[in-house]
Amino acid sequence: MLPGSMRAEARKTITDWPGYRPTDLRQLEQLAEELRLGALYYKDESARFDLASFKALGGAYAVQLVLREMIEAKLGRPVTLEDVDRVRHPEVASTITVVTATDGNHGRSVAWGARRFGCNCEIFMHHQVSQGRQDAVEALGARVRRIRGNYDDSVHAAAEEARANGWLVVSDTSWDGYVDIPRDVMAGYTVMSSEAMDQWPMPEPPTHVFIQGGCGGLAAAICVDMWDRYGDRMPRLVIVEPVSAACLHESARLGMQSRVDITTESVMAGLSCGEVSLIAWPIIASGASDFLAITDEPIGPLMRRLAREESIVAGESAVAGLAGLTEARKDDRLWTRLGLSKESRVLVYGTEGATDPEIHRSMVGVMGT
Repeated sequence: MLPGSMRAEARKTITDWPGYRPTDLRQLEQLAEELRLGALYYKDESARFDLASFKALGGAYAVQLVLREMIEAKLGRPVTLEDVDRVRHPEVASTITVVTATDGNHGRSVAWGARRFGCNCEIFMHHQVSQGRQDAVEALGARVRRIRGNYDDSVHAAAEEARANGWLVVSDTSWDGYVDIPRDVMAGYTVMSSEAMDQWPMPEPPTHVFIQGGCGGLAAAICVDMWDRYGDRMPRLVIVEPVSAACLHESARLGMQSRVDITTESVMAGLSCGEVSLIAWPIIASGASDFLAITDEPIGPLMRRLAREESIVAGESAVAGLAGLTEARKDDRLWTRLGLSKESRVLVYGTEGATDPEIHRSMVGVMGT
């Protein structure tokens, strides 16, 4: 589903991008002590390239791959990923348009890639996405189209417009007949997981990984990387979603890929997905151990705590996995069912920084350092 060769190519390509550096793996000692855990580490994506989000690893990388394919087709000869990165065929790249739907971060990644590699970009956002996230995408030269409905509606609208206009969809979710590009996006995400495991300071691997849900692409990418690295010693993978958009939780409950209708948007905007990615679900169904659905209530307090105590700038979706962990601590039966104890070594992924500074300020009060 996501072979090692794809993941290796993603890592080689992305680590060659200007400005690449591994993001920090931060130890949360005080919180681990309060939760009575052996260790707790937070992979801090707030300094990932210029985008302050792990999404930079997926959308932009997929744009680079799809441009190579399109430029090769138009020129009738091979083109390298370096050729695309150096914009060696600007006259061809400038005729190509990529399009995607977004709640913010994936769209910024696709727009960032389009600007870097010289093609055009159209971004679809539903009407409840913040103005700050629209401004961030437009600052990268993309055109934003607003639609009524939710994220899933914007996915469908982007696909329809792409068919009508001959644009290329670069989505982080997949559906029948559309799987290759989302797989490339997932391959990019595994760079974050590989970094975290290379940085892991303990002789034994994590016992648990708490990871955000969304459409499932990130969770599946983490799962594949863990499987490949640890096999039977793979950490217990716990997926955390907003109650209002718990499509993976519902799929696990029913034993089949399912969708939920989102009627209320979560503050965790990047996780507000009602439809599961087609290629992600089989991986998650086989590799994830547990599924948690949480309310928005713990999000703001955790963002403030990380800013105050750890100088970590964490966005709303960044603390979802950590919130799942802290909420589980309040229920002894759930804590036990999750196999958590004073011996547990837990890894969480802080997937974004202040990707909308106004929202971050309103929830935290300060930007952090």
